[in-house]
Amino acid sequence: MLTGMLLLTLVSVVDDTAVQKDPPINIVIVLADDLGYGDPGCYNDQSKIPTPNIDRLAAEGLRFTDAHTPSSVCSPTRYGLLTGRYAWRTKLKRSVLWPWSLPLIEQGRLTLPAMLQQHGYYTGCIGKWHLGWDWPIDAEGHVSDEFDGVAIATKKRVPLGKRVDFSRPIASGPTSRGFNYYFGDDVPNFPPYCFIENDRTVGIPSVDKPKKMFGHDGPTLAGWDLSVVLPTLAQQAAAYIEERAKHPEQPFFLYVPLTAPHTPIAPSPHFAGKSDAGIYGDFVHEVDWVLGQVLSALDRTGTAEHTLVIFTSDNGSPQRNGIDMSGPIGSVKKFGHDPSRPWRGMKSDAWEAGHRVPFIVRWPGRAPSGETSSEPIILTDLMRTFATLVGHSLPEKSADDSFDILTALEGKKTHRPIHDHLIHHSGNGLFAIRQGNWKLILGKGSGGFSRYKAPADAPAGQLYHLGDDPAEQINRYSEKPQIVETLTRLLELTRSSHRSYRLPSAVQQGSPGSSDPQ
Repeated sequence: MLTGMLLLTLVSVVDDTAVQKDPPINIVIVLADDLGYGDPGCYNDQSKIPTPNIDRLAAEGLRFTDAHTPSSVCSPTRYGLLTGRYAWRTKLKRSVLWPWSLPLIEQGRLTLPAMLQQHGYYTGCIGKWHLGWDWPIDAEGHVSDEFDGVAIATKKRVPLGKRVDFSRPIASGPTSRGFNYYFGDDVPNFPPYCFIENDRTVGIPSVDKPKKMFGHDGPTLAGWDLSVVLPTLAQQAAAYIEERAKHPEQPFFLYVPLTAPHTPIAPSPHFAGKSDAGIYGDFVHEVDWVLGQVLSALDRTGTAEHTLVIFTSDNGSPQRNGIDMSGPIGSVKKFGHDPSRPWRGMKSDAWEAGHRVPFIVRWPGRAPSGETSSEPIILTDLMRTFATLVGHSLPEKSADDSFDILTALEGKKTHRPIHDHLIHHSGNGLFAIRQGNWKLILGKGSGGFSRYKAPADAPAGQLYHLGDDPAEQINRYSEKPQIVETLTRLLELTRSSHRSYRLPSAVQQGSPGSSDPQ
C-alpha cells in the first residue's frame, strides 16, 4: 500500500513537471520615424542627444551595425516590415502614400500580425499607420469607388477630404490586415488630424486645419495639439502591455510605429531644452522616453523576461532642425550633431544613411547582452524569422523578400552571411544593390533628399567598396566593369522574379563581394 502511494506521488510529481511550460514569447517592435543611425548615443559617441533608454536596451541586448530598411522612406518600409515583401513590387514605385491614399497592403496578403494571430497571439498596433485606408466619402461610397489612392493629384486631395463621412467606419485599415487592436493618428502631418481607434476616428474632425498648424490642409479635430501625439502613444502602448499581462496564457504582439522624430517636430514642453541639438534633439530625446515607457510597462507587469523587444527606425534622418516644426534638410548639423554619422547622405537617399538604421534586439535568455553584430539584415526579414519562431509554414506567395535571421538575433555565428546580397530603394525610386563589400547604385545622384550634382563627366552609376570606403567617396564604376555587370544582372534577376533568392554557395563564393578589391 505504501509502495503504491509512493508510486502515485512520483507519477503526480512527474506529471506536474511535464505540464509546466515556459511562458509564450511576446514580441514588441518599436519603430521610430526618421531616426538616424547617428542619433542614439550607443551608435554615436559624439551624439548631442541623451538616449538613456536606447542605450539601456543596447546594454541589455544585441546591437546590429549593418541593419537596413527596405526603402529609405516611410510607407514602403512599413509595407516591407509587415509583409516581408519589397514595396517596389506593388503599385508604389517611388515616394510614399499621400492623404486619402488607398491601402497599400493587398487584401488577402498574409501579414506578420495575421500570421501571429494564427498561432494564438493577440496583436496590437499603436502609432503611425501610413499604409492607406478606404475612406468613406459619402453615404454609400468609398475613396476606392472614384480614385486610385496612390495617384490622386494634389489639387484633388483637399476637396476629397471634405467629402469624408467620419461618422462611418473606415474600411481596410490595420484591423483588416491582422491587428486585433489599433490606436494612432495615421500620419501626423496628414489629415484627418485626430486619433483613430480601430476603424473609427476618436471624435469628429469637423474644422479646417488652422493655417498656423503644420501639415497638409484637411479636416481637424477642434483643439488638436500636435505635441500631445507622442505622449498619448506612449500611454496607449503601456496600457496595452498592462492589459495583455492580465492574460498570461495568450502571447501578445505589439507594433509601435512612432510618429517621431519625423516632422512636425513638436516635442512636449517637458522635453524642451533637454538636448544639445535643438528642438530636433529634444524630440529624439522624447522618442527615447517613449521606449522607456514601453520597457517600464514590461518590467512592472513581469512580462519583460519572456518578451522579445526590437527597436529600430523606418529610414534615416532628414536632419531638420525643427524650426517651424520642420526646417531645411541638413539644418540640425548647425548644432554639431550629425544624425547620419558615420555614413553618407540622409533620409530618402540610396547612400548608406538613407537606409542603414539602428537595430537593437533584447531577448532574455536567447540574445546576448551588451554585444554587437555585423550581420547584414533588413527589416523584411522579420516576417520569416517570426514564422520560424512560432513554427509557421509560410505559403509560397508570401514573405517574398524575407530571410530567416533567427540565428543572428540569437547572436550565433554562421559559416556564410544569411544574405548574399541586399537591395536598396530610394525615395525617388533609384535602385542599389550590395553584395559583400561592393555596392552598386544605378544612377549618378543620391536618389533622395541630399542635394548633389554629379560632374558632367561622371559615369552612369556608382560603385563603392564599403570595406575600404565606407563613406562612399571613391566611385569605382568605370574601373570595375565586370563587377558592375555582375551586380546589375543580380539586381535584374531579383526584380524580374516574384521573390528574392539566396544564391548557391558556389556562386556566392565567386561573387564580387566575396573578396577584397580585385
